Amino acid sequence: MKCTCSIVAAAALLLNAVSAQTFRRLGACPTLGCVFPPDQADFLAGQYFDIRLEVHQPVNGSEAIGLPLDEKFTFTIGKKGAASKPVTEYFKLQEPKLEKWNFTWFEDLFARDAKKPSLVNVASKAYRRVAIYEPGEYTATLTYNNGSSTEATWTIRDLAEERKAKNIILFIGDGMTTNMITAARLIGHKSINGKYQSLLAMDKFPVLGHQMTHSIDSFITDSANSAAALNTGHKSTVNCLNVYADSSINPFDDPKVETIAEIFHRLTGGHIGIVSTAYIADATPAALVAHTRNRGAYEAIVDQLLNGVQNYTWTDVPIDVIFGGGAEQFYPPSLGGKTYQNKNYYDEFAKQKYQIIQNRTSLLSAKNSEKALGIFTVSNMAKWLDRNVYRQNLNQSLSPAGDKKPALDQPGLKEMTLKAIDILQERSGDKGYFLLSEAASIDKMMHVLDYDRALGELLELDDTIKATIAHLNSTNCLKETLILVTADHGHGFDVMGSVDTHYLAAQNVDRKKRDAVGTYEQSGLSQYINTGNLTYTDSNFPSNWSPRYTLFQGLMADPDRREDWSVHKDGPRLPAVAANGTKDNYANPRDGSGKGILLNGTLPVGDDQGVHSLTDVPVFAMGPCQELFGGVYNSIDIFYNMAECFGLGRGTPPKQ
Repeated sequence: MKCTCSIVAAAALLLNAVSAQTFRRLGACPTLGCVFPPDQADFLAGQYFDIRLEVHQPVNGSEAIGLPLDEKFTFTIGKKGAASKPVTEYFKLQEPKLEKWNFTWFEDLFARDAKKPSLVNVASKAYRRVAIYEPGEYTATLTYNNGSSTEATWTIRDLAEERKAKNIILFIGDGMTTNMITAARLIGHKSINGKYQSLLAMDKFPVLGHQMTHSIDSFITDSANSAAALNTGHKSTVNCLNVYADSSINPFDDPKVETIAEIFHRLTGGHIGIVSTAYIADATPAALVAHTRNRGAYEAIVDQLLNGVQNYTWTDVPIDVIFGGGAEQFYPPSLGGKTYQNKNYYDEFAKQKYQIIQNRTSLLSAKNSEKALGIFTVSNMAKWLDRNVYRQNLNQSLSPAGDKKPALDQPGLKEMTLKAIDILQERSGDKGYFLLSEAASIDKMMHVLDYDRALGELLELDDTIKATIAHLNSTNCLKETLILVTADHGHGFDVMGSVDTHYLAAQNVDRKKRDAVGTYEQSGLSQYINTGNLTYTDSNFPSNWSPRYTLFQGLMADPDRREDWSVHKDGPRLPAVAANGTKDNYANPRDGSGKGILLNGTLPVGDDQGVHSLTDVPVFAMGPCQELFGGVYNSIDIFYNMAECFGLGRGTPPKQ
């Protein structure tokens, strides 16, 4: 943010400039006057958003300036080159009531260890549901503390209002990187003399780009904020879903930004579908319509999927299809569930005319003419490897009915996606649809360093993409549908060679075990051959998941673990556990065969799994507007390109 300050405030800013970055008073607000949306925010013309203003009065710590809390701050808006107006006059709003609260924060790790927080008093106002229609640059100025000011420049993008695609299908490989795609291709497709005999479906897309995933106030992001950037065109803070993080105690009053699903439905009446292999209130599926600073408010998010944000006029988006896991947010507390206001959300969805589907058999026979809620398991859905290869592990998933029985009849991503397309095509008619399909457990298995399952999930995603293209082609809808494949963020991962697992297991000394790793010419060729009746051109999957020579894969952002680079046949991996009566995590003694190499972690000892990485992630595009997605760009540009393809920009206000 640009800032012109009084002498007192300037001194505070000088101190703040050298403060630690592990903790921040308020992430996107380096000054004592906060404007949300902040400087350099982009907007779709006609997109609804909220404005939050905060003036901070630090009571102690390096920023304390000894001024009273300013309750009479002012805020103006104007297009560059034109006169600015008070916000209430500009948007024709009533002045909202002044809000006051306080919060504490630690200035750095030393303050945290000493348990010496800094206290901040806050005066705030919020202006709800506004929109700017005329494209161009605007200046928003908060004036406070007797002449200090915080200035934000906002850009309203000028996009054509011509609709070029009837439908958009957005595939998200959560956490998926180019390196993972490369590894999945290696194990799923045959190579002769360095040349693949077949390719992944996404390899065949005509346009490839890369998007940068940074958060607004940290260069490593999470799935909530990164998915929200794809859906709103606005960067925010880790854990935020379609809001800017303010400092209030309420995680639901933060300034909201309208999502592409909400805009698409509001302007065109288009239909919406959500498919995920995660629990359905997880960050990526929730990001289509949920608005909260706390991605962990799962019960309220389920209610928002059904009802929108209560008493908020532009968030009520009827969703035709919701398929995934997370039954514990649907069945009532009497069965052990944890739901919003203790309601039975199967009943709540049924009241609004949803088919309630709880297994694969029912999914395949469900009516295409009716809305559908399909919840297939407690928590995340079973992984492809456990549904198809190590099926004895299916008893680790619990029934969506809340009866504590195993969920043995779960669909896969492909079956859910194809059924969602059938329902959306029949119900949407000429209005078209927007469908999110997420391969969630690429990320979840990379977190627990279960690389085999992660790559299995990626191959399932690719198989789903292949089947989707064929299905759309068979119904003559392919030419009117934009298909995008991307990720929300990445993980640190690569393949550096091969591992002779037999030799490794036969050694008793860790340093000798390292001889089992083959690099360069000793890496050899992939041993993940197909030993069944399927050919590589028919199938995206190897049928041999436990060859002698496996992949030397992974990277360094990990907890302590024992690594043998072998498939975990007994279910998803648990690499580290707390030990010695503390919260410190150590290598899990029950992980794998017990024959692996003990590797020291590099993460804080409280972490029991791997973390996200900085890497750019790929964007594959096919269909109308595919040319918009080539090159390297910011993650928010995916939103604007989708909005342009749907023709959602509005340069004039709607008629009253």
